[in-house]
Amino acid sequence: MFDTNEYFDGKVKSIAYETSEGPATIGVMAPGDYEFGTSKKEFMTVVSGKLVVLLPNEDEWKEYGPNETFIVDPNVKFKVKVEANTSYICLYR
Repeated sequence: MFDTNEYFDGKVKSIAYETSEGPATIGVMAPGDYEFGTSKKEFMTVVSGKLVVLLPNEDEWKEYGPNETFIVDPNVKFKVKVEANTSYICLYR
């Protein structure tokens, strides 16, 4: 029914599930700097806290807070800085 994922020595954890529109995860990130790779287009929405994100082909970091969404294309890498515990929802399309 649900799959759990753990990355970066347990500093990022998520629960994967299926929605009517496709796969999704809901998770939390502890403070730290992370780099993620994508295999599908990702729609990432911050639920609580803040993510500072460097998207592919961008020169400037951008801050995302609660209810803000950023989109990452498939087959790329992006960087995230987390200053305090932050929760998110990610939809994969």
